[in-house]
Amino acid sequence: MTFSEREPFETWCERRRALVEHFLDQILPAAEAEPQRLHEAMRYAVLGGGKRIRPLLVFASGEGFDAPIETLLPVAAAVELIHVYSLVHDDLPAMDDDALRHGRPTVHVAFDEATALLTGDALQTLAFQLLATPLPGLSPDRQLGLLRGLARAAGSHGMAGGQALDLAATGRKIPLEALQTLHRCKTGALIRYAVLAGAYCDDPESRAYAALERGANALGLLFQITDDILDATADSATLGKTAGKDERHAKATYVTLLGLEGAIEAAQRTLEETLGALEPVGARAERLRELARFVANRRR
Repeated sequence: MTFSEREPFETWCERRRALVEHFLDQILPAAEAEPQRLHEAMRYAVLGGGKRIRPLLVFASGEGFDAPIETLLPVAAAVELIHVYSLVHDDLPAMDDDALRHGRPTVHVAFDEATALLTGDALQTLAFQLLATPLPGLSPDRQLGLLRGLARAAGSHGMAGGQALDLAATGRKIPLEALQTLHRCKTGALIRYAVLAGAYCDDPESRAYAALERGANALGLLFQITDDILDATADSATLGKTAGKDERHAKATYVTLLGLEGAIEAAQRTLEETLGALEPVGARAERLRELARFVANRRR
């Protein structure tokens, strides 16, 4: 499977999203297979929309180092499954209590809370099943490294831990450093993993890998700052999820801490930090730089 390195950014995104969408459709259990309600909910959650930013990061990084698409595709899908599972659980009444996701009722609203819990559990385990299946071109040791990295990114030192910090900070004013730590875990850990996993599917030199790590850390914060700005400025129809819920739930965000103008300035600084961190990687990081600009300028 080959793709032109020079195809326009939008075309590149569309083609890789289509690849991921088709792959996810193929690996998810059929809706008519028992237990039908759970399988219907899994497909509803995964195939119901989304920008697929994390899979795009896997492709952008991996293709920059000449990793084959066939190797990157299961990794990209696994990252997306972890992301979707986290959204299903985050939307629950015990967490962020949201009724809208991608312009549709959230899983616990469309089905029920118990099914939403099981849906998240099943999507998480499917992600690890994907990475535990032999991947073309990867040695068992490197594949084990991918598994170990995803487990850490999703666990108590990563995404799950970040959500716990987020819940603990609700209704409190926390310092900027604590907010950054929270989001380096909750949002940043999986974004960092997506970037590094793509490159890890090949074998970049240590200098380039270190630059990717710095860029990925900055990009994770950029994504969250932009998300906070959108929650405060866009409407629900544009976002596809409930707008303004951060303020209603007294969430700790960059907007509540820095003000809207301060958050916009922080986003611009963080974009520049991301682009600067990727400089040593040169042309191999061009797609990542394009994605960073896309994240900074997104409207939903």
